Amino acid sequence: MKRVELSALEGDYPIHSLSILVGEDLLTCLWGGPQPHIGAVAVALPRASLADASVTSATSSVFTLLGHKEDELVKVVSERLSARLNKNVIVTAGIHWDHLDEDAIAEIMDNCQGLAEKIGDVVEREG
Repeated sequence: MKRVELSALEGDYPIHSLSILVGEDLLTCLWGGPQPHIGAVAVALPRASLADASVTSATSSVFTLLGHKEDELVKVVSERLSARLNKNVIVTAGIHWDHLDEDAIAEIMDNCQGLAEKIGDVVEREG
């Protein structure tokens, strides 16, 4: 796997992704809605868990563009992929729909986390 494009089309808020292996590292872009963009970027690095050194965890740094709200999303997805794959991971996200309520935001988060699982599966299988 050098490059994989996946989508989560369930519900009212489809999310798309493009992931590229850059050497041993993973770069993933997530977007959705009528105005895709870059709203936040996270860089995650694998490390031993603080609770159990035999378990791989991850730590991340997040940069959020002014007025954007994708920070929690990129943090969760980047750390999940980094810990699972034991790779340095960068995740960007730009997702925009007007007037989202809490249920819509939860659906978008679920779709993104589902994509993270699928991306992890592909990288483990083909990477």
